Amino acid sequence: MARIDSIDGLRRVYPAAKGRTLKKVIPRLEIHSRRFIELSPFLLLSTQGQDGGADVSPKGDRPGFVQVLDDETITIPDRPGNNRLDGYRNIIENPHVGLIFLVPGVNETLRVNGLAEIRDDEDLCARFEVDGKRPRTVLVVRIVEVFLHCAKALVRSGLWDPAAQVERAALPTMSRMINDQAGLDGPEESQAEMEARYKSQLY
Repeated sequence: MARIDSIDGLRRVYPAAKGRTLKKVIPRLEIHSRRFIELSPFLLLSTQGQDGGADVSPKGDRPGFVQVLDDETITIPDRPGNNRLDGYRNIIENPHVGLIFLVPGVNETLRVNGLAEIRDDEDLCARFEVDGKRPRTVLVVRIVEVFLHCAKALVRSGLWDPAAQVERAALPTMSRMINDQAGLDGPEESQAEMEARYKSQLY
């Protein structure tokens, strides 16, 4: 086994991309990418800091939670989380982001690459108010590239196949796993208690 550490080395293993694979990349949203975002309740946000450290954060809400301002700009509310701010700290240092949008039941995904900024404009945050609660900030992404990604990964994984779903009991509670990983001896929250707490803190 040999390490591949150059583009030429990669191309000795993989043939060059061609045809529609290259031509499908566009610089702005259009009818199909807009519809995909409208239907998506979940995305993955990738960021990278100046030190090279990378992060991928899940973002989810009701379908349409990502709003399109225009064909080159999308906005994503920051709902309550753990306040680690890993991705947001990276964006302060390096605005380049990558997004993958998923739609339940659809095996294709939508990829968006762009430049992000974190904003707390009152009128912008008000657009995302739910149950009288506004996000503290909104991520504004200026689009550089948009393209649809083929279904092979989701087909192979069977992600939407009910037969592939794993019973939650296959893993210990989240509380137990974190205590074990961090070497903590604190009280253990049951899965039911944790899920009830999540529901009370969604917005």
